[in-house]
Amino acid sequence: MHTELHKHGDIAVAEISGEGVVLQSAQDVLDLFGSFYPDHFDGLILYAANLPPEFFQLRTRLAGEILQKFVNYGVKLAIVGDFSGYGSKALADFIYESNKGRHFFFVGTREEALQRLVRAM
Repeated sequence: MHTELHKHGDIAVAEISGEGVVLQSAQDVLDLFGSFYPDHFDGLILYAANLPPEFFQLRTRLAGEILQKFVNYGVKLAIVGDFSGYGSKALADFIYESNKGRHFFFVGTREEALQRLVRAM
């Protein structure tokens, strides 16, 4: 796992990249937040490949559990990837509605993720 911190004025965005799954549970989110202590970040960029396939199967409720931790702790999240291959109307609707909000986004590129997170602050 590789971590990079991006600063945009007073806004700090952490980017996590690398091989393998990073977040498999809501507890993993808390552990990730703790790994940055005492540093603070306002937003996080994560890649779809760093999430388990169950995250994208809404019936498992894993996405809701993980995303709720981000909302509770006031950290914005952008997930970068190609989501067209999942073929789920429920997931497509969820992505559409999420992208209209201000807490978490599903985007195609790292640059778009940074832009969306900075605008959401």
